[in-house]
Formats: sequence, C-alpha cells, structure tokens
Amino acid sequence: MISDSLALAKRAALAMDAKKALDLKIIGIRDISILADYFVLATGTSGTQVKALADEVEYQLDQEGIKASHVEGYRSNSWILLDYGSVVIHIFTEESRTFYDLDRLWVDGKEESMDFLEHANED
Repeated sequence: MISDSLALAKRAALAMDAKKALDLKIIGIRDISILADYFVLATGTSGTQVKALADEVEYQLDQEGIKASHVEGYRSNSWILLDYGSVVIHIFTEESRTFYDLDRLWVDGKEESMDFLEHANED
C-alpha cells in the first residue's frame, strides 16, 4: 500500500518510466499551493503514447487500490490530467508541454530527485 503523497508520485513516475515517458519531473508544491502536495510532469512522443502513459498510471495505481478522483483530457490527445488529490499528474505531448510550460509556472516548487528511476532500471 502506498503510504504518502511522495510515494504515490514516485509510483506514478515509475509506471510512466517503464513506458518510456520523457522528461519526468516531480515537483513539490505543498509549501506554495493548496492544489496538491506534488505535481508529476511527463511527456509522451505522441497523443497515443500520452494516452498509454495515463492508462499505465491508472492501471498501476488501481492495483494498489487507488483511484483518480478526476481525469481530464483523454479526448484532447495532447494533455491528460490525473488528479489523485495530493498528487496531480500531467502528461503532455512535447508541443503542449512547451505551450503550457508548467515547469516554469511552478519553478518555485521543490523538484524532487529522480534517482530512484535509475535504481529501478538496474533490476
């Protein structure tokens, strides 16, 4: 069982890393916003991959008994948002990520180390 919001964010990042997501980031926003504790940002190479990444996150977290409270953007093919309360996952195409530039908008957040992905790939 996933015990806290950072663990949830990391689990989502691991699921997307396994499906070859690009430019994965976990940004801690707890101290600067009431929206969530963490944003997870990821990029897919196409609308199809964006959907596949979102599907994988939903599947993996569902296996842990965790369901998204809100999902948006499945029909857009360019940005899917999965809201897990304390963790909000944003999956973009490259063009949408550049356009919306959440990386810049949330620059005051604390970017978490992604070293755990390297260790996961060693197994």
